[in-house]
Amino acid sequence: MPSFDIVSRLNFAELDNAINNTHKAVMQRFDFRGTITEIALDKKEKTLKLVADDDGKMKGLREMLNSAVNKRGIDIRSFEWSEMEPTLAGKTKCQAKIKDGIEQETAKTIVKAIKASGLKVQASIQEDELRVTGKKIDDLQAVMKLVREGDYGLPLQFVNLK
Repeated sequence: MPSFDIVSRLNFAELDNAINNTHKAVMQRFDFRGTITEIALDKKEKTLKLVADDDGKMKGLREMLNSAVNKRGIDIRSFEWSEMEPTLAGKTKCQAKIKDGIEQETAKTIVKAIKASGLKVQASIQEDELRVTGKKIDDLQAVMKLVREGDYGLPLQFVNLK
């Protein structure tokens, strides 16, 4: 029986490249000369930490990072940004939670939408991804279209179409 998986994965190698490109862009900008800016990626915790001298520099740093991420083909919706906070050293910090995998609540919402469509397919939640099976590939393609049109707040990919 034909099936495919709905996943939300972030390519951490491309994110590393985007962070390196942002570092290079910061070094070249005149308004960032002599300032301290840090971008730290924690792959285990799936967080991104930014530190800059003040709020204006932080906004510029986030814009440069978003631009580099976008150029590398990573969806901006993969990041959940927190508010800017002052640090003890008088600098500004900001943190982003990286969305990697589909959370249970979102997965349940997607399954409900698929079932409400009336297509003859079965959707099952498997940890942080969804598996959709059906008898016809046309039904599976209709499910892909349905999921693409829905806004679930995170980038979704379709893999393992068999």
